[in-house]
Amino acid sequence: QVQLVESGGGLVQAGGSLRLSCAASGRTFSMYRMGWFRQAPGKEREFVAFITWRVGSTYYADSVKGRFTISRDNAKNTMYLQIDTVKPEDTAVYYCAATAGFGTTSGDAYEYWGQGTQVTVSS
Repeated sequence: QVQLVESGGGLVQAGGSLRLSCAASGRTFSMYRMGWFRQAPGKEREFVAFITWRVGSTYYADSVKGRFTISRDNAKNTMYLQIDTVKPEDTAVYYCAATAGFGTTSGDAYEYWGQGTQVTVSS
């Protein structure tokens, strides 16, 4: 089992920056890929980005390219999501997820999920 805990959400003004963290514990050695997803009010869950745990290769949704940066610190078992130039449409609950398999952009490919952290962007 892998446990994931997100932090770093909050209220931020449009144009500002925010860094989300996802701390992993448990059988972290089994993780192959970790990802970030978000769900805005009244909308379906949306893929944001993923990172391969050991190698660090990344992939982003087109909607966040250039503003979001995913990274990880293996020594701390922590993944990050840097959000720059935040926009009101970034308002959502952000979830981190992990998989021992070849996680894709589909949430169904991830076995482990955090509880989510709320990001609210004011205009």
